[in-house]
Amino acid sequence: MSATPHSSSAQAENADLPSDRKADKADLARNDRPENRLAVRLAFLVAGFGVACWAPLVPFARLRLGIDEGALGALLLCLGLGSVSAMVMAGLISARYGTKPLIIASGLGMALVLPLLSVLSTPLSLGLALAAFGACLGSLDVAMNVNAVEVEKQSGQPLMSGFHALYSVGGFAGAGFMTLLLSLEFEPLHATLLGAVLMAAAVVMAWPYLLITSSSSQGPLFVAPRGIVLLLAALAGVTFLVEGAILDWSALLMTSTGRVSTAQGGLGFMLFSVAMTVGRFTGDALVSRLGDRTTLVTGGLIGALGVAIVILAPVAAIAAVGFVMVGLGASNLVPVLFRRAGQQTAMPPAFAVAAVTTTGYAGVLLGPALIGFVAHGVGLSNAFWLLGGLLCLVPLCAGRVAR
Repeated sequence: MSATPHSSSAQAENADLPSDRKADKADLARNDRPENRLAVRLAFLVAGFGVACWAPLVPFARLRLGIDEGALGALLLCLGLGSVSAMVMAGLISARYGTKPLIIASGLGMALVLPLLSVLSTPLSLGLALAAFGACLGSLDVAMNVNAVEVEKQSGQPLMSGFHALYSVGGFAGAGFMTLLLSLEFEPLHATLLGAVLMAAAVVMAWPYLLITSSSSQGPLFVAPRGIVLLLAALAGVTFLVEGAILDWSALLMTSTGRVSTAQGGLGFMLFSVAMTVGRFTGDALVSRLGDRTTLVTGGLIGALGVAIVILAPVAAIAAVGFVMVGLGASNLVPVLFRRAGQQTAMPPAFAVAAVTTTGYAGVLLGPALIGFVAHGVGLSNAFWLLGGLLCLVPLCAGRVAR
């Protein structure tokens, strides 16, 4: 069968491979097992589901503890600090012992801690539980991405976008599941127990089929990011920063300019999220046709153009198109960056994926604060121009990343 014009870029990348690399890819493809794909998809689903189950519990936690917004913000920071701290160690554990034990332990850990978040009644105990929950989430995030990179290598075709789409699906499912149960007047403890059972069941289902990744007891305890990994981590931080800023500031941008009412402020992020999920479900086929470099170039440019449309749109309908473009453009940037982190040879893949994950998560945490600081000085609309400029770094660096 003749190749289609759309697949020329990806074929060109493969054509440049040495004969031994082509043979390696053929050998890996023969070892591809569909159950390995299903298992890592379940891991992504559990991660998204678990963290989304916590979001509807935040008002209950504030009421139970009787604290103000400042104290609540400090508690929420415990979740992020726990995640980032664990991500650094997760690279070491994955390199030493493989990713399968870490995925199982961290997935079950999230299920065990989730019900505690609905009953602990002191700031100290809830803060410690949130840090533990975040540590399990961060460890799972690193381990499942390392495992996904290896599964993708064995398949010989792009799969990372589809894996990350399952995280988004888990987020929708977790938030919807918890909101539904709480709306039906379930006690928070009972609702979280049901959610924990579903999470644990998914981990147990994945357990026998998770790919056993390579491990070595002779490796270093820590490897500082270097070479191409520094660039990959920086671009991941930029992409996640944009996502965090859209989450926290898009509603205020839309309402402060009078384009929508306060009640409709969340529509922008909703459209962004739906577009990102759709983009990731279709991303693997797109990347296999275009190749990594073209995907990064087009995705970054579409996302940056979408940000510009959101800022300049005179009415809500046009701004909605901009949010969709940002979601579609950004949807496959992170999966490509994770793939490249697993393929590079500057440092062990487990440490590289941990570095990219940690920097990306830091972008989510720091992005909203950065936008708030800039907005205080120059206005929120001008601060959003910063997001568009940062996204332009992705196509500018695409050649180096995909080299």
